[in-house]
Amino acid sequence: MEIWGGIECTINRVGDQYFDQLTYQGHYARSGDLKLLADLGIKKLRYPILWEKHLPQADVAIKWDFVSEQVNFLQHNNIDVIAGLVHHGSGPAYVNILEESFAEGLAAYASKVAERFPEIMYYTPVNEPLTTARFCGLYGLWYPHKHDDQHFFRILYNECKATALTMAAVRKINPKAQLVHTEDIGMTHSTPLLQYQADFENKRRWIGLDLLCGRVNSSHALYNYLIEHGISADELQYFIENPCEPNILGFNHYITSERYLDERLELYPPHTHGQNGLHRYADVEAVRSADAVLAGPKALLKEAWERYKLPIAITEAHLHCGREDQLRWLKHIHQAATDLSAEGVDFRGLTVWSLFGAYGWDKLLTTEARNYESGAFDVRTGAARPTQIARMVEALAKHGKFTHPVLEQEGWWTRPDRILYPSKFSGQIATRAITRPMLIIGGDTTLGRSLVKGCNERNISYVSLNRRQLNFAVMHDVEAAINKYKPWAIVNAAGYFQVEDAEMDAENCFLMNSVGPANLAVCANKHGIQLLIFSSDQVFDGKKNSEYTEADDVNPLNLLGVSKVRAEDEVLSACPEALIIRSSEFFSDLSDDSAMSRLVAALSRKEQVDVADDVFISPTLASDLINGSLDLLIDGEHHIWHVANQGTVSWADLALDLANRSGYNAALLVRKPYAEFNFNATRPSYSGLTSSRGIFLPTLDDALDRFIKRAG
Repeated sequence: MEIWGGIECTINRVGDQYFDQLTYQGHYARSGDLKLLADLGIKKLRYPILWEKHLPQADVAIKWDFVSEQVNFLQHNNIDVIAGLVHHGSGPAYVNILEESFAEGLAAYASKVAERFPEIMYYTPVNEPLTTARFCGLYGLWYPHKHDDQHFFRILYNECKATALTMAAVRKINPKAQLVHTEDIGMTHSTPLLQYQADFENKRRWIGLDLLCGRVNSSHALYNYLIEHGISADELQYFIENPCEPNILGFNHYITSERYLDERLELYPPHTHGQNGLHRYADVEAVRSADAVLAGPKALLKEAWERYKLPIAITEAHLHCGREDQLRWLKHIHQAATDLSAEGVDFRGLTVWSLFGAYGWDKLLTTEARNYESGAFDVRTGAARPTQIARMVEALAKHGKFTHPVLEQEGWWTRPDRILYPSKFSGQIATRAITRPMLIIGGDTTLGRSLVKGCNERNISYVSLNRRQLNFAVMHDVEAAINKYKPWAIVNAAGYFQVEDAEMDAENCFLMNSVGPANLAVCANKHGIQLLIFSSDQVFDGKKNSEYTEADDVNPLNLLGVSKVRAEDEVLSACPEALIIRSSEFFSDLSDDSAMSRLVAALSRKEQVDVADDVFISPTLASDLINGSLDLLIDGEHHIWHVANQGTVSWADLALDLANRSGYNAALLVRKPYAEFNFNATRPSYSGLTSSRGIFLPTLDDALDRFIKRAG
C-alpha cells in the first residue's frame, strides 16, 4: 500500500465571496513546498488545478505558469499527480451548479487541463460530491444556500454528470486517464424510533456512487424518491447508458463522519436539534454519544469494498486535535488499511491530508475568521515547519512503520471522556504507563498542575514529582529518577517564577532556576531524553519597545531574569537538543496564586487595587501555554521558542479589561507608575513576546474570554 499526500485546497463560495485555502496557506507565494513533500517519499499527491482559480472568467486565456512548474516538479520526482478540478466548490460565477452549465463547463475546462497536461493520469473532477451537495443544498452553508432535498439531489446529480462528462472529455486526449472519485464515508446511528431515518441516510450516502456506476434503475431503493424530488427518469437513464465507474474509490473518513439521531431533545443543546417532518430529533457526532456503537473506518471501508468490489484508497486522513492524537489517528487509519489489505481488499493508498494544514474549518469555511489547524507542516509564520506528522509520513512511506511513545496511549475517540451525550463524563482519565512516561518536575506548581491537567486531557502517560520527591538541584537524585522511571521526556515546571521573591532569596532562585535545569540537561543528553524547560520574558531589558522574538539579545534587569539567562546558556550547552519555552505572566483557573487571579479576587471583594500603567507584558493562559509546549515537544523541536497568547498590554489596561469582563467596578483600579510601588525588583517596562519561529497560540482576547468563563 502506497502513502499518498493531499493539500487542503477548497475554493468554496459563500454568497458572492470565494474562500481559497491555498491563499490562506501561502502556497502560491511560497517556493519549496513540493520539495518538502517529495522528501517525505509519497507516491501520489492530490494536487489542485481548480476551475475557480484558473478560469474564474469565461473565455479568457489561462495562465498555467505556476501550476506547470508544480506539475513538472512532481513528475520529475516520480510523484503521480491526482488532479483536483473542483474541491467543495460550485464552480466560477458564470456557471450555475443547479443547471447543466456546471457539468458542461467543467468538462470544457477539463479538456483544457488535459491538453496542457496530457501526462496526468489521475483525476478527481469533483471532490466529495455528496458532502458538497449537503452543504450547498441541504444545510445552506455554501452557495447557492438551499435547504431541501430537491436542491440537494439536483446539485448531486449535476456533480455526478460533471464527473462523467469530465472523464469523457479527458479520455479523448488521454484514453488511459483514471477517475479517482472521492467521498466521505460515514454511517448514521439512531434510537429505535428514528431507525427509519438512519436507514434512509445510510442508503443516501451511496447514491452518488450508485449513479456513476449505473446502478440507479427502477429497482433501486431511492429511485422513486429521486423522481419525486425532481430528477427525471431520463436523467437517471443517462447513467445507466453511460456509466462512469471509478478506477479508484477514494474514501475520506473523519471522526465526525458517523452520526447519532435521538428524539430526546432535552438531552442535547439546541443547535443540534432538527426535524424531518415526522419527528424532531438531535443530530450529533456518534463518537460523543453513550448510546452509539461506532462502526469505525475498517468496517465502513469493508462495507464499501463488498458493495462495489473496486480498488479503494483513503483519500483524506486528518484530525484536528493535539499532536499526539493526530499521530494516533493516522496510526488508527493506517492500521485499518493494512488490515484490509491483508484480508484481500484491493487497497491502493492512504492519503495524509492537510499536509500544510487548513484554515476556517471550525466555521465550515463560512466566514473570514480563519482559525488554523496544522498538518504535516505548520505554515503560520509563512515558512513550512515540519511537525511530527511529517516524520511519521516519511517513516510510513519509506519503511512502513513509525514509533513514538505517545502512540501507546489511546486516542480521545476511544476514551470515556469523549462522551458528551446524554450525560457528560466526570472524573479524571487515568494515564496508563504502558510505555516510557513523561517525567514532570514540579507537578505541584501552578504550571505543573496545568501540565498534569493537560497530560490527563491528552492521555499522555506521565510521572509527576514535587520538590520533596525529587531535588533536581542534586545530580544524583536526577539520575536515580531517570533510572527508576525511564522517561522519554523530562519537563521542568519547577522553579522561581515570582520576580520580587527572587530578589530576596537569590540562593534558592539560582538553585531552582539555574542549577536544577542544568542538571536535567546533563542527564537528558546522557540518556538521550527530550528536555523541556520554561524560561521567562524577564530575560529582556525592555528597551526595544516592541515585541521580542527569539533572535533578540537578552539583558536581564532582575535576579530572576539573570537566573533564567544562566539556565538557557547552561542547558543548551549541556543538551543542544533541549527545548526552552519563554513565556510571559501566565494565569490559570487551577489556582488563585497568579497575579491575575488575585486581582479578580480582590475586585470581587470590592477592594481597591493598584496597577502599573507603564509595564507591558504578553499574558498567557497556562492551558494554552501547556498545549502549545506539548505540541512542540512531541514535534521534537529544540532551542528557544517564544510561546504566548497573541497580544501585548499594560498591567493597568489588562486589569481594566478583566474588571469589565467580570462585571466588577473598574473604579477600584488605581493606575500608577511602576516606580511608585517601591518593589525591590526592576522589571523591563516592555517585555511583550512574539515569535519568528511559529505563532500558534490563540489571541489574548480569546484567552481572557475563556479564563473569565472558567473562573466564573
